[in-house]
Amino acid sequence: MNARPGTGRRGIGRRVFLGGCAGLAAATLVPGARALAAGASDALRIQRLAWAGIRLQLPDATLFIDPLVDPEAWGDALPDRLVPVDDAVGDRSVLVTHAHPDHFDAMAVAQVLGEGGVLLHPQGATPRPVPEAARERPAPWWEPQLVGDFTAAAVPAADGYGDPQASWVVSAGGRRIFHGGDTLWHGHWWRIGRQFGPFDAAFLPVNGARFGWRQPASGQPGVLTPEQAVAAATILGARRLVPIHYGVGGMDEYVEVEDPVGRLRSLVRGRSFALQVLAPGEWLEWV
Repeated sequence: MNARPGTGRRGIGRRVFLGGCAGLAAATLVPGARALAAGASDALRIQRLAWAGIRLQLPDATLFIDPLVDPEAWGDALPDRLVPVDDAVGDRSVLVTHAHPDHFDAMAVAQVLGEGGVLLHPQGATPRPVPEAARERPAPWWEPQLVGDFTAAAVPAADGYGDPQASWVVSAGGRRIFHGGDTLWHGHWWRIGRQFGPFDAAFLPVNGARFGWRQPASGQPGVLTPEQAVAAATILGARRLVPIHYGVGGMDEYVEVEDPVGRLRSLVRGRSFALQVLAPGEWLEWV
């Protein structure tokens, strides 16, 4: 069983929830206020997974966002190492930004939540299939939710196909992070920054991909470009930008901008935040 038994566990959960909500709410009232996250005395570790996925690790809880382990999702077009997710520790949770198969990977979700845990997704999205033992629930916009020892809030994003999509604000271990899925540019950045910023890290898509699968093709980026990711990180008040969602090649109908990471390196010079490039499997350094 993933849940720890006993009334003591429930008592901790209530304190975590109240503390997380109070911290996130404080950011809406006091400019620049930092959220006091769940388990503030415990160090939060974050590992980059394949494509857009990340793992947030506390001593007794693991939360994944958009984990990907299915090699069929992109086939040979994605050279990323597929980092295993079947070794999660403690309470297990999965957040998904949207139901597209490269972000909601049913294989990964089954490995994480096969014996129980929480699957949180944006309202209007219907990720399927969901393991029987998992507790699935839609997340209301802007409202902090207790997810084990984490506090998470779904905030608006813009999907390249117009499907329901959220970005996630997650607090834990005295840190607060933003995960942008594969959003494109939109007008909610300022409100997100005012309500929840600043962020210790913003995990942002950067490949500026143009799609040809839907006709007539727009010729416009359906994902943040490197320039837009830098602008979003600036508005959000991020202390570091960690690029995700890049590296696909050799496809006629899905074309990334050339050398997105190289463009980021030149764009962040002189900025108030750092660029931290992680290969799949690497862990974020807070220094």
